[in-house]
Amino acid sequence: MDQRIELRHLRYFLAVAEELHFGRAAQRLNIAQPALSQQIRQLEKIVGVELFRRTSRSVRLTDAGATFQPRARDLLGRLAADLDEASRVGRGEAGRLDVAFITSATAIVSERLREFSRRRPDVQIKLHDGFTVDVLAALERGTADIGIVRDAEERDDIDLSLLMTERFVAVIPTEHPAARGDRVEARALAADPLILFPRTAGAQAFDVNTQPLRDAGIDVQVAQECSNWHTIIMLVAADLGVTIAPYSVTTLLPPGAQRLELDGPPAVSRIFMATRRGDNRPLVQAFVAVSESVTWRGYDRRQKRVDLPSEHLQG
Repeated sequence: MDQRIELRHLRYFLAVAEELHFGRAAQRLNIAQPALSQQIRQLEKIVGVELFRRTSRSVRLTDAGATFQPRARDLLGRLAADLDEASRVGRGEAGRLDVAFITSATAIVSERLREFSRRRPDVQIKLHDGFTVDVLAALERGTADIGIVRDAEERDDIDLSLLMTERFVAVIPTEHPAARGDRVEARALAADPLILFPRTAGAQAFDVNTQPLRDAGIDVQVAQECSNWHTIIMLVAADLGVTIAPYSVTTLLPPGAQRLELDGPPAVSRIFMATRRGDNRPLVQAFVAVSESVTWRGYDRRQKRVDLPSEHLQG
């Protein structure tokens, strides 16, 4: 069969098949009737069979035409759907978004994803978790579109937008001598094994996290390296050491672990949203806009003195 069939052939065929009258079909298509008849004859030549049985009084579908009608309608319907999807992807209303994040920012990520999914229900979201260094590497490779990172170092090809700052606190076993109070000086933890993530997970994040210890003159040596805060906290609860942690990861401590405020110079952790510099794709910009709206909505609630921890200063 000759492959020169065009979309207009399908539209013209369907108009005649539905009207069963060349004059009305031509009027509907806003073309001359002779031109329509010529296009239908061309289509029948391409297919190799008659699609309509014509008489001076009537037009009706042949068996081949009746078989072809739903298939032609389906082809045009699918094309329209595909074009609409391409248009929505171009506007950031559909497609796939890969979001890489640090596990300690799960609550922040969840809040933004929930709002984004509400506004963009047709976008498929793929999540990846890892260390800050892994998230930044995924962005640079192009395997992630959005990154949520903690205390990230500046990179030439990455834009960082501050989402939240929070203070560091000490987490110690409940049997620790310092557990009798609600505050502790970092130097009081000098003799305890330190449980933390490795410096390779993010050099700047590690240095910021251990700044309270270094300010107290402690030579930082990690006794147990872990890949996530849940494991770190559980090991502290098992009386295997102590840690310095961002406040948000200590809100639900297991039995055996206790949070203490740190005396000394203030130290804060910063959580950022990271994107590739110059990435102006509508889908990425849509997520950025939603994230900003969530951030400022949280800011407005705090201004009204709703019960939120003062350390959760966003924006």
